[in-house]
Amino acid sequence: MTSAFPINRRNGAIYPVVQNMLAGIAAGLAIAAVAWAQGSGIDAAKQLFAQYVALEQAYDQSIADLYADDALIKTRRKAPMGEAREVTIPAPKYKTMLRELAPVAKARGDRSTYSDVTYTPQGDLVRINAWRFFGSKKAPSPISLQVGRSPGGQWLIYEEVSESEQ
Repeated sequence: MTSAFPINRRNGAIYPVVQNMLAGIAAGLAIAAVAWAQGSGIDAAKQLFAQYVALEQAYDQSIADLYADDALIKTRRKAPMGEAREVTIPAPKYKTMLRELAPVAKARGDRSTYSDVTYTPQGDLVRINAWRFFGSKKAPSPISLQVGRSPGGQWLIYEEVSESEQ
């Protein structure tokens, strides 16, 4: 019986040439996986989200600059009696609100934390989903951001969909 791979007849081991070939294939697959993640924008999306969180934590008004001028901003607000109302806010108005509310949030000590953050490529864009814990509220609320490279090369938020209790 012959084998396609050279076998050392004494101990049945595959010759070093074949071992090196298999190691090369494994390394190539690992490099391809990293390149896919970078090419899909995952790394850029992670950097943008880290910047978003850092600016939010610092009550920095420039967080508004992370949003595209034509971003879609939708929030669903649940009333205490269970009724939900969806609101769409024009991006320029939302950016103004972020700038105006940053000092208010700082004065109150409002701070959000995030958990279970995931990144999903969607063509040239990346969807970021997370659970946000806001201030003293115990229940988390979902937030979803769609981010991507702007024509100028900067990564921006093109969509924010969130839910909150009133």
